[in-house]
Amino acid sequence: MKVLVACEFSGVVRDAFIRQGHDAVSCDMLPSDAPGPHIIGDVRKLLADGYDLMIAHPPCTHLAVSGSRWFKDKKQEQQEALDFVARLLCSPIERIALENPVSVISSKIRKPDQIIQPWQFGHGETKATCLWLKNLPLLKHTNVVQGREARVHKMPPTEDRWKKRSKTFQGIADAMASQWTN
Repeated sequence: MKVLVACEFSGVVRDAFIRQGHDAVSCDMLPSDAPGPHIIGDVRKLLADGYDLMIAHPPCTHLAVSGSRWFKDKKQEQQEALDFVARLLCSPIERIALENPVSVISSKIRKPDQIIQPWQFGHGETKATCLWLKNLPLLKHTNVVQGREARVHKMPPTEDRWKKRSKTFQGIADAMASQWTN
């Protein structure tokens, strides 16, 4: 299966699909943090290149409700972010999963098909992640664990905090790769 992992610089999701034997590539404006097939650039240029599946992680900076107190000051940025999300969701790819935290996508485009948590996939963390799906089943929980903490939310401010917060948990990436390719 030919898989495009949009807006991913970590390589976590891309590599999970590669381990399952798929032809996966990540694309982001940033270089990849991990060696592997990666395209630096605008993912919109790749949407018509014959991919069977796209997992998209659009930036949540202007979308996540956690930043709602700034929405009034960034209406144009938010509209551009919503236009980008809409373009990803209507791309000519047979199967699509778009993930984002709880955000205005739910009220401005459509409600998510599923909301998952890392603790449902082997990580003792809380971080609600919404999934908007096209021709894909809901993810089944693979390893429900205790010890649920909001460690990601409580990270102290650092220069690369945004990178650490945006990285997909390995258990979620593995579930996507095994459940969405059968």
